[in-house]
Amino acid sequence: MSGPRLVLVGPMGVGKSTVGRLLAERLGTGYRDTDDDIVATEGREISAIFVDEGEEHFRALEKAAVATALADHEGVLALGGGAVLDADTRALLAGHPVVYLSMDVEEAVRRTGLNVARPLLAVNPRKQWRELMEARRHLYEEVATAVVPTDGRTPEEVAQAALDAVELKKA
Repeated sequence: MSGPRLVLVGPMGVGKSTVGRLLAERLGTGYRDTDDDIVATEGREISAIFVDEGEEHFRALEKAAVATALADHEGVLALGGGAVLDADTRALLAGHPVVYLSMDVEEAVRRTGLNVARPLLAVNPRKQWRELMEARRHLYEEVATAVVPTDGRTPEEVAQAALDAVELKKA
């Protein structure tokens, strides 16, 4: 199957971008983030899309960005935290090596501060993060080839664990 050598999924702030860049470097391949693709295409930040047009519009943009990236990109691909909400996207991920980067709420607080730059966490961030994870955890697990906990680990340790989990070596 063509497409990415490795796809990263998980909640916002788990380190998909940081770990994804490390993985791409270790594998000698390119890195791509579908959130970055959406920002580049739309010419504005994701938070602005949420405010101006709502989550439903953003999710449609996200679904298209993921489908394009899965078809076009052959390196390491990071998906936005909510990309797995779409059943068609989950179906497209079948057959790809997908690593779910997981973390608990305390780690999320430490890493992101659960700040208002995250549009889905603007009010009562801890509670909302927990609710998001309750709604999404099983979806991340459904699409994952492997689950790699990130709590208390450096990005380098997480990257190595992801490589080990899917047994990838430099091409």
